[in-house]
Amino acid sequence: MPMNGLSKPPLNADDSTDYSRWRLKADDNGRHIWHYLKTDEECVAWPQTTYDKYWLGLDTNMPSLPRATDPMSAARNGFEFYKALQAPDGHWCGEYGGPMFLIPGLVIGTYVAGMSFEEEEKFEIIRYLMNRANPDDGGWGLHVEGPSTAFGTALNYVAARLLGADPDHPVFAKARKTLHNLGGATGVPAWGKFWLSLLNVYDWDGNNPIPPELWLLPDWLPIHPHRWWIHTRQVYIPMSYLYGIRHRAPEAPIILALRKEIYIENYDTIDWPQQRNNICKIDLYVPHTSLLNFLNGVLASYESCAIPPVRRHALNRVYKMICDEDENTSYQCLGPVNKMMNLVCRALVDGPDSHAYKMHEIKRKDFMWVGPDGMRMTGTNGSQLWDIAFISQALVESGIAMAEENKASCIKALEWLDECQIRDDPVHYKEAYRHTTKGAWPFSTREQGYTVSDCVGEGLKAVLYLQSLPYTPKLVSERRLCDAVDVMLTMQNSNGGFASYELIRGPSLLEHINPAEVFGNIMIEYNYPECTTSVITALSIFKKYIPNYRRKEIEATTRRAIDYLHKAQHRNGAWFGNWGISFTYATMFALESLSLVGEVYSTSDYSKRACDFLVSKQRDDGGWGESYKTCETGEWVEHENTQVVQTAWAVIALMHAKYPQKGPIEGAVKLIMDRQLPDGSWAQEAVEGIFNKTCSIFYPNFKFSFTIWALGMAAQYLTQLKDN
Repeated sequence: MPMNGLSKPPLNADDSTDYSRWRLKADDNGRHIWHYLKTDEECVAWPQTTYDKYWLGLDTNMPSLPRATDPMSAARNGFEFYKALQAPDGHWCGEYGGPMFLIPGLVIGTYVAGMSFEEEEKFEIIRYLMNRANPDDGGWGLHVEGPSTAFGTALNYVAARLLGADPDHPVFAKARKTLHNLGGATGVPAWGKFWLSLLNVYDWDGNNPIPPELWLLPDWLPIHPHRWWIHTRQVYIPMSYLYGIRHRAPEAPIILALRKEIYIENYDTIDWPQQRNNICKIDLYVPHTSLLNFLNGVLASYESCAIPPVRRHALNRVYKMICDEDENTSYQCLGPVNKMMNLVCRALVDGPDSHAYKMHEIKRKDFMWVGPDGMRMTGTNGSQLWDIAFISQALVESGIAMAEENKASCIKALEWLDECQIRDDPVHYKEAYRHTTKGAWPFSTREQGYTVSDCVGEGLKAVLYLQSLPYTPKLVSERRLCDAVDVMLTMQNSNGGFASYELIRGPSLLEHINPAEVFGNIMIEYNYPECTTSVITALSIFKKYIPNYRRKEIEATTRRAIDYLHKAQHRNGAWFGNWGISFTYATMFALESLSLVGEVYSTSDYSKRACDFLVSKQRDDGGWGESYKTCETGEWVEHENTQVVQTAWAVIALMHAKYPQKGPIEGAVKLIMDRQLPDGSWAQEAVEGIFNKTCSIFYPNFKFSFTIWALGMAAQYLTQLKDN
């Protein structure tokens, strides 16, 4: 049977649960937990908030505001709406969805671990899958804006069936047909093969080897897994454990049914070893190299004669690392993929009565987000720090923070930033191969607890700005501000750039053994312009407030970072973004950092070329629109529609660079103001973020923070241009 059955699956994508009963608990240091209230008495005792209604797509009953007549009044209107979405503890909640390969891990992991979902959660996950099915062929892709793939279609079909979806329902029958047209589930990429093998609807012999013995290699070896990018190694640690024990779910009617439904051939006749390198063409972004195929062959030979004591030792080694990760992050884990794999490992070893099992079951809900279209799994446990850092800076730079009616909101934001800063290194620090965290700000919450270079920079800037206001308490001490600087100074790579979570540890040759097939540049850390620029701006602003702390080191670090930034400029004049889309996003950060060292349009060829590039991409309506496909191809690809968030990024970039012509700036401001709704908000448009070259992800709070920021800056900048 599917998970405890589902008494009444949705008949169509609009057949939702009662959305007036959903509540978001968001007052626990940034944690987001959705609850469904079963009784009227519970609903009366816990009324819906404005942010509940907004994120559920319900009427917020926010009033229409006087129509803005200038950029500053539009910015004020924007924050008048947005501050109503602030959580009681001071941060801003938000969806962090978009990837379509996460729900399958959530559902399969839950099934294999013997956990369950509430009836309403199952209902809304199925409804989300129905809503996100490709309108043309009925399949699912790697992410919500991508084409149908074997990975997305096979895994999400399986997830829906485990939750109780009827295979003959038109939505799922259509998806199954698309999967068969793609060649069936034998052609799913490596991560899909893994999840299906764990579920026992694929054979482990159809996987390329993932031996835990790799962790027994000497640390000094260039290929040792601790040199891999942190997301990759944290996924392959539990993956290697589960591969090493070849765990598979017990046969059950749903397992037998899926074996018949997702293949175009008889399951019992499939030659599984021949499927190891069988990847559906539309899924394949990074083909196997000859080196990878050779190493897979060597490891496959080893698997046929693996030495049991060595395997047991390796399994114990990686299991200890799984436990270290759980304890370092209070069972949040780095991200949703290793979260669910760790959950399965702990369930198998520690059992359902253990503390680890219960904590994983609780923290699993931090990744489950309800929106107007159903329930999804998010890309981390949120983007809390990232979102609060930008709106905090926007409020201070625009002057909106000084309005009496906004002071309480700014104080609450500062209180949250104070609580979010990480005060110590992880408990399992060296043995988990972690970078220092003392003084850092994470991407999401303090509990998750990973240093990210640009999050440290943006968090520090936000605190410095908020604590510069005359009415705010100085909650973050000078020592703790210096701790943040200390962290950033440990993260510069030899060529002056900054990566994401830690220093680059491995050689670029490791990218030749990328086993994931669907993602690019995942084997090692890379220098990123947007990470580098966040550090440059943070250090430059820090010097203004605390001028004597490690000044020579800060100046030397900044010089090397600027040199890297100059060299990283794309031949088109912009900078290529890896976490947002793409040239527009990274160029905004780059021009801000250059401006803080005196490089602007009139003084720097780097700045001038970037501005000229941006202006060349401005559309007749005054805005910009760049597609996520830019990130796949490395060249600018126009989006079919102008995007308000990208327009804000572009105009912020021009203003940081002191672009001398008002026309492009006025055009952008007009578009942002024209898109503003009567209540001060902006509608959600296309996806804003990207990762690993191929997967888009939503940052829905950007349509508030960057639009308000752009409008507030423009009010001042256009006045300056006029005066000059």
